[in-house]
Amino acid sequence: MARLAGKRMVITGSSRGLGRGFAVASAAAGASVIVNGTNETVLNETAEAIRSAGGKVAAVPGSVAEPGVAEALVRTCVERFGGIDVMVNNAGIVRDRTLLKMTAEEWDAVIEVHLRGAFLCTQQAALAMREAGGGHIIQVISASGLSGGFGQGNYAAAKEGMIGLMRTALLEFSRFNIRNNALWPIGQTDMTQVVFERARVAAAQQGEPPPDPVAMGFGTPEEVAAGLVWLASDGAAHFNGQILTFNGRKTGLWTHPAERHAAFRDAPWTADDLDAYYKDIQPLPVNAPVRTPPGGK
Repeated sequence: MARLAGKRMVITGSSRGLGRGFAVASAAAGASVIVNGTNETVLNETAEAIRSAGGKVAAVPGSVAEPGVAEALVRTCVERFGGIDVMVNNAGIVRDRTLLKMTAEEWDAVIEVHLRGAFLCTQQAALAMREAGGGHIIQVISASGLSGGFGQGNYAAAKEGMIGLMRTALLEFSRFNIRNNALWPIGQTDMTQVVFERARVAAAQQGEPPPDPVAMGFGTPEEVAAGLVWLASDGAAHFNGQILTFNGRKTGLWTHPAERHAAFRDAPWTADDLDAYYKDIQPLPVNAPVRTPPGGK
C-alpha cells in the first residue's frame, strides 16, 4: 500500500521549488493534495503534472496571508476529498537585506506570508481537524529560524515564529488529537541559489572549482520530499512537537530549548550576587545548524 494512501493534504506554496516537490511526492505516495501558489499559470501546471501521473489534486490560487485563501484551502480539501488530515505550511518569500538597510515593507512582506500565513492556515486546519477528531500540522522552517541568517532578519524572525507557533499549537491542540511538527528541509531551490552563488564566488577567488550542492549538504526537491512524505505518514505517528531536519542524505532532530545553570535563593538576587554567580560560568555555545553530514558525504 502507498505510504500516504487515504491522506487528505493541503500544501501551501506548492507551485514550484520544494513545495512542488512535496506535492508531487505526496500524490505519488497516494495522498489527495490541494496545491497552492500565487502564480496561477505555474500552479495549474503543477496540478496538471500531478493529475497526468494519476494523482488526485485540486488547485487553490492566492496568498496564504489572506484569511479568505486560508479558509478556501481547507474548505476545498474538505469538500473535494471529504476532510483534511495534514496541513503543510510551506509558502514563503524572501526579501533579503541586512537589518540596517531593510525597509519596513520588506520586513512586513516576509512576515505576512510566512508567519501570518502559517497562523491563518494552522487555525483553519485545526478548526476542521478538531471537528473530525484529529490531524497533523507541519510547519516548514529553516536554519535561519534556528540560528539566524545574515541578511535575513525578516525571514529568520518569521521562521523562528513558526517554531513558536508549532510549540503553542502542541500545547493547545493535543487535546483534540492534532499533532504538530516542523520540518527543516535543505534543498536546491530558487531561494537557496544565493548560497551557491556565494560559494561559487569564494571558490573562484581561491582558484578552485565551485562546490557541488550535494557536498554542501543540499538535496534536490525530489530527494528532500522523501522527508516530508515520511513525516506526514503513519510511520511518524509517534512524533509530536518535533523538529526534523532532512536534506535527502542526512536526517536529525533538534532538541527543545533547555535551561542551564539554574540556581535559586530564598532572598532576591542582587546585581553583585549575579556578578559572583556567573563569574566562572562560560556562556552557552551558539549552535549553528550543520548542513553537511560528517565526512561531507
